[in-house]
Amino acid sequence: MSNSNDPILPRWEFASDNTAGICPEAWEALAEANHGFSPSYGNDSCTREAADLFREIFETDCEVFFVFNGTAANSLAISALCRSYHSVICHETAHIETDECGAPEFFSNGTKILLATGPGGRLDPDTVRSIITKRTDIHYPRPRVLSLTQPTELGTMYQPEEIRTLSALATSHNLKVHMDGSRFALAVDALGCAPADITWRVGVDVLCLGGTKFGIGTGEVILFFDRALADEFAYRCKQSGQLASKMRFLAAPWKKMLKSGGWLEGAAHSRRCARLLEETLRPIPGVEILYPVEANSVFLRLPESCHAALKARGWQYYVFIGGGARLMCSWDTREEDIRQLAADLTAAAS
Repeated sequence: MSNSNDPILPRWEFASDNTAGICPEAWEALAEANHGFSPSYGNDSCTREAADLFREIFETDCEVFFVFNGTAANSLAISALCRSYHSVICHETAHIETDECGAPEFFSNGTKILLATGPGGRLDPDTVRSIITKRTDIHYPRPRVLSLTQPTELGTMYQPEEIRTLSALATSHNLKVHMDGSRFALAVDALGCAPADITWRVGVDVLCLGGTKFGIGTGEVILFFDRALADEFAYRCKQSGQLASKMRFLAAPWKKMLKSGGWLEGAAHSRRCARLLEETLRPIPGVEILYPVEANSVFLRLPESCHAALKARGWQYYVFIGGGARLMCSWDTREEDIRQLAADLTAAAS
């Protein structure tokens, strides 16, 4: 219980899109699934229907697996693509490198992650090529997977042709392509294209699709567009503690939101809020926008005095990746929160 002397603050929360609650549609889906008895471990009709909806939306007969979170999705997907003596190439800011506590290496029994660079969080093909061809001797971990993050950790997007180019490069050297899509719905909304056009049609083999960022409480999805790569993958899920006994509660929100388009509505709202946030903060003296605002994040550099003033007012955000402050919008961000932040930052800057 809060101390009676604690200040009562508005919802001044821009630290992460994970901090927002479950959206009403996902909450309703859970309630609708909570009736009577149902087969366990994914043998229920709700899970089957959700999987079929993914196949319909992605326009291909992919293998579909539900897991509890994004770290498990990425790590298990990579483990299915690699042996212990292989390596994974990713951007130096990628989540699998910076924020998963070595889980991809752990679940793949030691697969090494090799870091590449590129502007705005996107991989540069020439840099990737140089890493792939750097060494071919038996003393070096053999490159096996190219991992892309869409949108990137810096809030930028790969265009379809950029993905096609990187995928073609990977394929030409016998690498598989993994996509970390924890915020993939933002890319679909921003690029205005079919999900297939930025995944399997441009060479992606496996997509880890996130739901928590746009209002689902728990549950990420792994889509194997190359079904052969999913051979015995169900055993990996079980062994790693990712086979939900009551799978219908992971699948139900997806089923409802895929049918209604709600999985894209939350993403679209958070993108609109991010653009408004950028437009509102950019004119304030001392504010420097660091990267193009293409997803639901705004990266900016501020004077230390402004940071101190905002923290004193109760604003929550991180100063870490990308060299500045990261402000994240969610499906539940409100315009009045953005306006209040701008007012407090204006006062601090002056």
